[in-house]
Amino acid sequence: MQDVSKGAAWMGGNIIPISDAAVSVTDWGVTHSDIGYDVVPVWKGAFFRLNDYLDRFMASVHALRFDIGVDADAVADILHDMVSASGLQNAYVAMVAARGRNPIPGSRDPRDCNNHFYAWCVPYVHIVSPDQADQGTSVWIAKSVRRIPQDSVNPKVKNYHWGDFTSGLFEAKDKGFETTLLLDHEGNVTEGPGFNAFAVYGDRVVTSDHGVLHGITRATVLDMCREHGLRVETRPLPLEEFWHADEVFLSSSGGGVIPVAKVDDRTFSNGAAGPVASRLRATYFEGLEKDHLRTPVRSHGGMTETA
Repeated sequence: MQDVSKGAAWMGGNIIPISDAAVSVTDWGVTHSDIGYDVVPVWKGAFFRLNDYLDRFMASVHALRFDIGVDADAVADILHDMVSASGLQNAYVAMVAARGRNPIPGSRDPRDCNNHFYAWCVPYVHIVSPDQADQGTSVWIAKSVRRIPQDSVNPKVKNYHWGDFTSGLFEAKDKGFETTLLLDHEGNVTEGPGFNAFAVYGDRVVTSDHGVLHGITRATVLDMCREHGLRVETRPLPLEEFWHADEVFLSSSGGGVIPVAKVDDRTFSNGAAGPVASRLRATYFEGLEKDHLRTPVRSHGGMTETA
């Protein structure tokens, strides 16, 4: 097998180096962003909450009316084989359903497309560097763009429609901020590129329940909040209310809980990572090693990889 130690992809039944993975330029996944996907982390040789991620991915496949020729069990086997082949112990693992090529010239009928599945993995991705997350990152509220309305693109289906996020990221980077957070058209806080947002008010934690992906990490964080005795509210979060938070933090499968020290020109937690967010961040990484949430990566022979 070719060297896949820097990342691997599964395409058409073959495991190949991530650098060699490609799809057709006429695939609707490329030309129309017509893709559903999900990402599951691997930490110290085991998938974290694999079945939850698989369930959400298959729900997205159904919602987008894909026929990818594999069920959840087959997807799990593919992910195990691919990650095992790569040898990666900490990995960012993507499963993807794409609309595919339309073999009928000129057809605009999505039913004519050849749907397909592929997967890939690379070393674990932190959407914010660990050092910056430990200190508290910076977030810019996008001014030139609002989140795609949920009745236009369903945010509960993880997708590649990043036009709004990309515009927000350009704003953020131009202003010297690490990432961006988008509002909806009613002025409520929604989400950012790859993360959910939370506001802390004393012993309460508030996060949006609409216009956002209902992330697996988001669910993990809500469970942790309850375990820490915090009251949880999932509801619309107006920007004016958001500004009065004691702390702000983000959640993502790429880094867990990420404290925020600054949003626009306002600082939170005295410009540092807040105590609640820092405690939850530590709890998250401890949780990654809880046996009941882990599925050890199987080797090609069906044995378990050692961490």
